[in-house]
Amino acid sequence: MPQLDPAVWSTQLFWLAITFGVLYLIIWRVALPRIADVLEARQRKLDDDLKKATALKEEAETILAEYERMRANAQASAHAALQKAQNEMKAEAERQSHALAARLGKQTDEAEARIAAAKSAAIAGLESTVSEVVAAATEKLIGVKAGEQEVARAVGSVMGGKR
Repeated sequence: MPQLDPAVWSTQLFWLAITFGVLYLIIWRVALPRIADVLEARQRKLDDDLKKATALKEEAETILAEYERMRANAQASAHAALQKAQNEMKAEAERQSHALAARLGKQTDEAEARIAAAKSAAIAGLESTVSEVVAAATEKLIGVKAGEQEVARAVGSVMGGKR
């Protein structure tokens, strides 16, 4: 094999050095700058993504704080509205209770007045009936016919204490 012949090694080493040098120059001038550009672009992309993530995190924290504030305001507003409605219902119930008590008191007074009137009417009617019974009994028992005025006066004096 001619590659292993020591007489041609010098030319092979010469061409090896030239090929290595050309390959080194191509890599140094073409491939390395492209690799460096790719690495720089990658690093810029990572830095931009980190900046965006930080900005989004701050925005999310701001939105969360705003949400918490709005939720607390809504809760306080709902609590106040509930308290107001409860107070209004309590006042309305108290007003209706007072109105009912007044109406029942008035009805009780009216009923007592009707009872008193009915009692007076019953007693007045009873006096005339008792007067008639007493007059009839006196005539039948004693045989004396008593005058209506005398009987009414006697019954009135007896019934006057029972009213």
